[in-house]
Formats: sequence, C-alpha cells, structure tokens
Amino acid sequence: MPSNVPPPAFTDLLAGATRSAVHLEMRDTYAVDYESGPFAAWRDGHRLDPADRASWWRPWLDLVEETVARGVIIRRARIVSEPVSEYTRFLHSFTFTNVAAGEQVRWLPRRRASDIALPGNDFWLFDDHTVLWNHFTGDGASAGGEVAVDPAAAKLCAEAFETVWARGIPHDRYAIH
Repeated sequence: MPSNVPPPAFTDLLAGATRSAVHLEMRDTYAVDYESGPFAAWRDGHRLDPADRASWWRPWLDLVEETVARGVIIRRARIVSEPVSEYTRFLHSFTFTNVAAGEQVRWLPRRRASDIALPGNDFWLFDDHTVLWNHFTGDGASAGGEVAVDPAAAKLCAEAFETVWARGIPHDRYAIH
C-alpha cells in the first residue's frame, strides 16, 4: 500500500533492529555505470585487496560491523541466474567484504527457486515485522523504497527468505558459473 509519506531512512530502520535484518536480492543486475565508478574499475581489472580494509565500501561496512556488534544478525541471500551476469560476477568479487564485516551471505541458483513463493520485489525484513521494499526500474535504477508494517507481508518475506536461505550456498562455497 503506497503512501505519500517517505519511508524512514534505511540507517534508522537498521538502527531500530534488535534481533535480525535479512535482505533478499532477486535481480541479475542493478543500476550500473559502465563508464565510471566501481563497476567500471572492476571491468578494467581492479579488485579489492583483502588486506586493505580501509579501501572497502564505507560507510556500509562500518554500519554492518556496528549493527552486528550490538547482537543483530544480518543475513543476505541472492537469487541468481546461471551462468551469472557480469554484474553478479562483480558482486561476488567483493562479497568477502560483507562477510568480513559480519554479514552472512548465501547464493541460490534461480533454477533451485522455481517452487518458492517469492515477493515481487527485493526487500529487507527487520525483526520479522517491518519490511522495506526496494523498487527498481526496468534497467535496475532505484525507484525508491516503501515500508510496510503488515503481518501478511512480513510473513511472506520471512517464509520466502528462510526457504531461500535453507537452499542457498554459503558465499565461501559458491562457485561462479
């Protein structure tokens, strides 16, 4: 149910989480700047140095570390087509930073998700009751977010996420195809 009230800032939603924050990503590509930025640098051969934590994606990883330190479990699951898109290869190449910051990450090949009832949009679910829907345009650009505190939506998201999680492959064991 869209409203004219802008959703709370993501950082506020995460700061309010007391037990869990789960994120389900279902797109094979998101907005990509092919000419400049991290994706372009990756295409040109740049890779993050595991020993140079200061060069990693900040402030996101700092926020993850702070959140996990207060006892919140953060899990991310990605449903991906295989063979994977170039963008998914890019994501996979630096996901070790998310894991190092305290996120748990799993990958699920799309062919293994066919019988899962999935929401129509990517989402974050905080403490099993607050959903942040992530809306995207056809070319992967963000079209904003929408918060739902709806028990039915939260239940759908929780069940979908847990099923994807149970079938997913931990990041350190997922081989790109």
